[in-house]
Amino acid sequence: MGVIENQVILRINMADTTKLPHDRGHLLWTAEEGVSRMLLSSMDRWVTAILADDGIDSPAFGSSDRIDATIVAKGDGIVAGTAMVDHLLQIWAPTIQVNWRASDGKKVANGEEIANLSGCKDSILLFERSILNILGHLSGIATETRRWASKAARQVACTRKTTWGLLDKWAVHLGGGLTHRLTREDALMIKENDLAAMDDSSLTNDQKIAQLIQSQQTDQLVSFIEIEVRNEKEALTAAAVWHQTHHNSDAELVIMLDNFGPERCKDVAAQLSDMGLRNVALLEASGNITYDSLDDWFESGVDVLSTSAINRGVPPLDISMMMGE
Repeated sequence: MGVIENQVILRINMADTTKLPHDRGHLLWTAEEGVSRMLLSSMDRWVTAILADDGIDSPAFGSSDRIDATIVAKGDGIVAGTAMVDHLLQIWAPTIQVNWRASDGKKVANGEEIANLSGCKDSILLFERSILNILGHLSGIATETRRWASKAARQVACTRKTTWGLLDKWAVHLGGGLTHRLTREDALMIKENDLAAMDDSSLTNDQKIAQLIQSQQTDQLVSFIEIEVRNEKEALTAAAVWHQTHHNSDAELVIMLDNFGPERCKDVAAQLSDMGLRNVALLEASGNITYDSLDDWFESGVDVLSTSAINRGVPPLDISMMMGE
């Protein structure tokens, strides 16, 4: 077995025992409990908008002949969105019954049936495109995420650069990725613009970072605090000041190494180790991370790779609806 394969197995084993603060998908959906209230609210908002844009502004109760239909995968992938379609039908088309052959998070192959529908012919035709758009978009994200996660298990996280907000993050979760922050208030993130907006322009960025960390009330944090840094000095300062001021806190510090690349990230991790600070903070890499470069990140020393490539601009899974008699 090669080095890369051993590292993949190691990351999978670590994922079984180590939960990163970026892993917040359970607040949206679990296999045991299904959809959370937070996600259901998002579904309701998006369903209303999607249907309104398709000219549907009131529920359809059906009056035409009944017909059967089958939703079929036209490619291999991970199914996502069935719970959202259930919500749509329950509110907007209660006369349509659906029998899912593949539920959320399940793998399907080209030609495999995803669902069988039965109901009023006019209603099924009316909602066909919206149903397929929902399943295609979310399944495409889940499928792409699974592709990345197969190389970097429990290490790849999406960002807040989304198309459908929490729904995209749900699809990432179903595909085996990390959701990162669910909302802006979900965790405190201090980025370059936050530093630039500070009143005292005489301070350097590392001095501003030190000041901001010292002023934090960690008992008020929802999940974690994240600091975006642009160079090694800022990263080391963030870890050192956090250790000095918040070493007894239960809150977790994440240092985002923005556009560092694998080698610079590895150097930062090594310097933190030499200073006895590597366990003080989680390291997150961001910027110019591609699927083809994942192998280069295995020995970089970072804990999380954050990217919008797993959910933004991803091709939808090809799905069709076939009408029967």
